[in-house]
Amino acid sequence: MSSPRIALFGANGQLGHDLSALAAARGLDLVALQRPAFDATDLAGLDAALADLDFDVAINSVAVTRVDDCEANPAPAVAINARFAEALARTCARKKARLVQVSTDYVFGGQAQRTPLDEEAAPAPINVYGETKLQGEVLACQAHDDVIVARVASLFGVAGASGKGGNFVETMIRFGRERGALKVVADQVMSPTSSWDAAEAILDLIRVDAPGGLYHVVNSGAASWHDFASAIIDRAGVAASVSPIPTSEFPTPARRPPYSVLANGKVEKALGRTMPAWQDALDRYLTAKGHRQT
Repeated sequence: MSSPRIALFGANGQLGHDLSALAAARGLDLVALQRPAFDATDLAGLDAALADLDFDVAINSVAVTRVDDCEANPAPAVAINARFAEALARTCARKKARLVQVSTDYVFGGQAQRTPLDEEAAPAPINVYGETKLQGEVLACQAHDDVIVARVASLFGVAGASGKGGNFVETMIRFGRERGALKVVADQVMSPTSSWDAAEAILDLIRVDAPGGLYHVVNSGAASWHDFASAIIDRAGVAASVSPIPTSEFPTPARRPPYSVLANGKVEKALGRTMPAWQDALDRYLTAKGHRQT
């Protein structure tokens, strides 16, 4: 059986960049789409814009991801994170194409559970970003019966290496070198994840024709932001201290989940392999970027 034709919506972020690069390395038939090929805000015109595009699988990594901006102005997040996901799912249904909807660990945060959250855990978002991404999951699955929802978390990848793309690793290295001392919140615990590893898993889910439904596509293990920052500074050999602080000392307009660690057993079972530990993923990233100290 030939590999499916893939349409990637949102190729300019960290995950989209690595999905494109990895697909090219694997010789996959993937077309990366962004404006003006389609307009995520023009929902009524989406079918017409994609009428001549032939694909078997669509990956939707389009999102409004600036969490504090979503809180201040929810309308763009509702339009892109929720309504565009629904519209694209409807288009996929009409084309009889599968949809991979990329989502986030931020669909959690308000739950009492403090052990890794599997796909059966009830969502409990605590900010507009998480709420709209959850809406996107629900609306996409209501609009189409062949949807994989791939929840990722705390991504770090090459496309964010300038610091402008939300790459926490590069930000910590830069601030550590400039300031010599960092204060990082220690009471928010999550799943640091390489966008390359997430991209590999998503393309592998497509390759093995995994059943539709929810998948937590994250590196193995858990860390607070302080744990993650400390590992970055240590492994990169930056001469800087990293002190833990509570969230109350670093207030933001939008609340962040105190706990959003995702269990990845389901994706591991589907792929027949383990997901790498986040420490391993970090080492590979630092080596690729020339930061790794041995």
